[in-house]
Amino acid sequence: MKYLVMVEGSQADYEGMVGRGSVGSPAWNKEQLQAMFDHMNKINEELTSTGEMLDAQGLSAPSTTRFVTVGADGEPVVTDGPYAETKEVLAGYWLLDCPSLDRVTEIAAQVARCPVPPGSPEYPVVIRPVDEAGPSQD
Repeated sequence: MKYLVMVEGSQADYEGMVGRGSVGSPAWNKEQLQAMFDHMNKINEELTSTGEMLDAQGLSAPSTTRFVTVGADGEPVVTDGPYAETKEVLAGYWLLDCPSLDRVTEIAAQVARCPVPPGSPEYPVVIRPVDEAGPSQD
């Protein structure tokens, strides 16, 4: 079964990763950043070797986000950057093909053990099954 495994973050977290910490999101040093990348790369290598990895991507900072909606006149309305009330956003994901929910939960636990600087916010690792069946035809 296919699963989307997602990690969350905030603009403050991205700022912290480039050394600009803030309350609740400390600045990372080079060693901490390297430890995080090493941890994620090890997971990626394992998932590739087991054949479970379909895709994985880290996403750019939320400040690079573009929201597109449709106005009353049917024309696109474009807003750059996250809305002010947006706290957490998708920071990265894995699309996996795993034999069971238990296996993907084991992988999510590995992801959740990623080293971060002391005082960093804790985000859950989110697992969503991919609906390959499509809508029910009842």
